[in-house]
Amino acid sequence: MAFVYRTLFFIIGLTILSFGVSMTIKAGLGTGAWDALNVGLSQTVGLTPGSWVVIVGIILIFVNAVLVKRRPDFAAIITLLITGVLIDFWILRVFDDLVVTGYLKQFAVFLLGMVALSFGLAVYLQPRFPLIPIDNFMMALRERFGLNLMVAKTLGEVIALSAAFIFKGPIGIGTLIVTFAIGPLIQFFFPYCEKLLNKLVLLSEK
Repeated sequence: MAFVYRTLFFIIGLTILSFGVSMTIKAGLGTGAWDALNVGLSQTVGLTPGSWVVIVGIILIFVNAVLVKRRPDFAAIITLLITGVLIDFWILRVFDDLVVTGYLKQFAVFLLGMVALSFGLAVYLQPRFPLIPIDNFMMALRERFGLNLMVAKTLGEVIALSAAFIFKGPIGIGTLIVTFAIGPLIQFFFPYCEKLLNKLVLLSEK
């Protein structure tokens, strides 16, 4: 039963996370660096944003393996596929016709997306299933070059932003907000999600 709860947290977390990503994209104020790259690739090269989540993620799996000199984490492909499908589901199915106009409405939708994204991340991290390669990229940079987490995260964001700029991704004020606010928000939600999962696991073992 404990595994069932962990799996539920994993799927629910990714569902909320992908909803948050779609809201930040639809708000039109700029998205997180990696999401901006995926949208930029979708608009300039083709394919859906969710497809690029998978493609970029698979590339990062191999990059991470080279950086830390270990075997590629192929199990992360499952996480990528689920995330990519869910992002396309929200953007292309549920909110395909959604057009947000007016700065106040844009900011409200963006804020909803950022909070959902942070909460979804806090939930999906609980079961300790294979991570999205973007999250492992920060850890690989930290391990390979002896960086602290803040520097490693910043370096990863700069790399993604540079690529997003090249492919004309949606970079704006929202990108800066996500970059600096996502960490504190995850830190806020994380202990509550951890406490809930631990409580459910303990109840299932009685």
